[in-house]
Amino acid sequence: MTQGFVTQDLLIGGDRLPADSGQYTELIDPATGDAWIKVAAAAADDVDRAVQVADQVRSPWRRVNSRDRTQLLLKLATLIRENLEPLAQLESRNVGKPIRDARDEVNLAADCFEYYAGVVNKIGGQTTPVAAAGTHLTFREPIGVCGLIAPWNFPIAITAWKVAPALAMGNPVVLKPATQTPLTALRLGELALEAGIPPGVFNVVPGAGSVAGEALLRHPLVRKISFTGSTEIGMHVMRTAADDLKRVTLELGGKSANLVFADADLDLAVPKVMWSVLGNAGQDCCARSRLLIQRPVYDEFLHRLTQQFQALRIGPPLDESTEIGTLISTQQRDRVLDYITLGQQEGATLLCGGTVPTESPLDRGAYLTPALFAHATPNMRIAQEEIFGPVLCAIPFDTEEEAVAIANTSLYGLSGSIWTRDIGRALRIARAIETGVLSINTGHSVHLEAPFGGVKHSGIGRELGLAVLDHYSEWKSIFIAE
Repeated sequence: MTQGFVTQDLLIGGDRLPADSGQYTELIDPATGDAWIKVAAAAADDVDRAVQVADQVRSPWRRVNSRDRTQLLLKLATLIRENLEPLAQLESRNVGKPIRDARDEVNLAADCFEYYAGVVNKIGGQTTPVAAAGTHLTFREPIGVCGLIAPWNFPIAITAWKVAPALAMGNPVVLKPATQTPLTALRLGELALEAGIPPGVFNVVPGAGSVAGEALLRHPLVRKISFTGSTEIGMHVMRTAADDLKRVTLELGGKSANLVFADADLDLAVPKVMWSVLGNAGQDCCARSRLLIQRPVYDEFLHRLTQQFQALRIGPPLDESTEIGTLISTQQRDRVLDYITLGQQEGATLLCGGTVPTESPLDRGAYLTPALFAHATPNMRIAQEEIFGPVLCAIPFDTEEEAVAIANTSLYGLSGSIWTRDIGRALRIARAIETGVLSINTGHSVHLEAPFGGVKHSGIGRELGLAVLDHYSEWKSIFIAE
């Protein structure tokens, strides 16, 4: 290990503790390629310790009354806002995303805790008429210890998506952040303690997915797993969780489509289409990485889009003017570059991008110019497989029916957008496309207040909105005879 680094330890039971093994993982700054901090690497015994602590506080936490729990979550939201800039700086440097995007995501995390603070005392059971003499009651009860596994692309935002509703419903949590991006999760856990959330209710155990994540998944005291990540790992999570019937929520991969019709407002659509795939350098499961354009506007749309791709400001994440930061690592960049080579071999035309910057300081980091392919076909691998980088492939179509058929060829079904002035057409297509969330004449389809999740290989269950509360609670039915 490099000496002299700042170290970050696990957060278990309100204490910052080293891993029992004493092992640490060095984090690499994706903008420079330099190691800059080291984080304790949890193993199975550390995860067991965290789960045992969470289980011990399970009963006291569920008994905290609704008003007090609301105030605790609101206090945490306030502390997140008070620490917005240092949290954003930490997120930007750890992930390589532009600082202005990181600020938006920290604010989203605060919004999330505020939203679920507001539902604590408004979600309950009911009385139900039944075909028997007596009274039937239902109660919502916490599930128990929740194992939460967060991804590396939106660390603080998705952590909040999972932690806030779990705590709101009275569950303690053990969070396993991604190995590459644990820093804001650890700080969020500290802020929870400052807010007055009892020690042991919110534990954070960074570590390798194959070690810490596997231990969390297999622990008999964990009753719920919420996982965001790849479809391949999601399938493993589901199979393993079945061994003791853990409740599972899976938010997995995507290969979403933008459908642009000839009557669309191109001035509106072109920049929105671009950002719907290039946000976070394309490292987004919702990225609309397939662009379906009706033939009458195909050439014009791609001409405009190419100009906008080439005008993007690629730069250091902490630079206020940067629009596109780095990928998470040079390894991820190499994977994306392999797809760019593959796309050309498959016969698609690379209109722009797909190169590694050579000028200083970009030559040191995991930077990649956004790539735009024309003349792709639906069955090409670049049009079927999740690349998770700044790569967009454009496919022409003629009719509504063809557009829907192409959109539905994917194994995934997470997100997508439709661009047309014909609202009847928009609604017909929205009902026909097999996907979990859709937007019409905008690239914005994820809303804190609405259910989010996918169909097919994009996952099971929903995050956000009130729908997520069903995934963090159990219904209990009680009948009282007359």
